[in-house]
Formats: sequence, C-alpha cells, structure tokens
Amino acid sequence: MARQLDEQIAGRYPVGRRLRVLDVGMGQGTQALRLARAGHQVTGLEQDATMVAAAREALASQPDGIRERMRIIEGDGRDTGVHFLPGSFDVVLCHGVLMYVEEPDALLAGLARMLAPGGLLSLLVRNADALAMRPGLSGDWSGALAAFDTTAYRNRLGMDVRADRRETLTATLAGIGAPLHAWYGVRVFTDTAADDAEIAADVEALLAAEERAGRTDPYRGVAALLHLCGVRG
Repeated sequence: MARQLDEQIAGRYPVGRRLRVLDVGMGQGTQALRLARAGHQVTGLEQDATMVAAAREALASQPDGIRERMRIIEGDGRDTGVHFLPGSFDVVLCHGVLMYVEEPDALLAGLARMLAPGGLLSLLVRNADALAMRPGLSGDWSGALAAFDTTAYRNRLGMDVRADRRETLTATLAGIGAPLHAWYGVRVFTDTAADDAEIAADVEALLAAEERAGRTDPYRGVAALLHLCGVRG
C-alpha cells in the first residue's frame, strides 16, 4: 500500500515538494513516520491512548528534523473540524478506520473538507465484495456462504466490524466532492497467512506479486482490502 500511495503522490505533486499530510486513525504511526522521513509535514490523529503512546515513543527515537515535521493529536477522526481549518492539508489518510465506523459518510465528508483543492484522500478499507474469500480458502464452507450476503465480519482481533463495497464508496466520494481517481487491491495473495508467519525468503518477489495483482483485474477485485484514492475537486 505504501508503494501505491507514493505512486499517487508522485503523480500529483512535484518531486521535493513538502506536503501537509493528515493521518486520521494513525495507529502506532507507521505511515505517518514514513512520510515525515520523506520530508513531509505530518499530523497524526488517533483516539486510542495506547496507540498514541506507541506513536509518541516511536517519534521520540527519531532525529530532530523528523520530530519537528510531525505532531500527534489525541482525538476522534470524526472531529477533524474541531482541530483543523477546511483545506488545511494536501493529503489525508484514513487507513483501517472505516470498518470501526457504523455510518462512515459523515466522517468521509469531514475528511474531504480538510483537503485543499486537488488534494488526495487515501482510504484503506475491508473489501465487502471479497468477504467469502478467507473462509472459502480456509475450507469454512458455511462461513463462505454466509459472507456473500453481508458486510459484517469478525476480524482477527475478535471484534465484530464491517466492510465496504467499492461501488458504494465510489458514489460516496463523488457526493462529497472527492471523486475516485484510482483504486488498488491490497493483500490479494497473503490475506490467509497467519499473523506470526515467517516472512518469505524472497520478500521482494512477494511484494512484486502483490503489487502487480493489486493493480490488475480480476485479482484486485477479490483482495482482502481496497485502497481507494479520491481527489478533491
């Protein structure tokens, strides 16, 4: 996904331009730190105190220049209007968040308002059109059959959450003034791997296969996750 995001940024902005980035639901700050290291001015917004602490610890270990380019705010992604002025950011990330939000339209509209004209909105969501893949590939036939007609699922943390359909999000993005510009699949081949599985010896070949599948039909349509990129009009 990082490669996909970098591709979209490179296609929209001149090389070397320092972008204003907002990472909503940043978790432990993996993407936020990566972009700060790349020279961008990054704001991370996270409501989970444990994740905030982990992100601040990771940031504290970075060189001064990187620490100066990143700030962390503890708060809810649905309250972006409380923290920031409209049009304050060139790039807004919302990765792995929508599955925990029962009604995401208001959140997405708020994120779109944070974008400057021409700004990039990057969403990573669970693919509701592929919910049957994981149980099916694992031989759980009753689970696979049940997954065809729902957007609800239980994640690996044991939490009951929800997935999104690309068609629905495409309509939502158009409605909030940030129509879909590009989309990718994420975890096409590796979704059924155990969390503690050893990294493949030829990790570059693995990443190349995933990257190719993530941009190629029909493979990207059955990916576990979808990476959707909208552009503010």
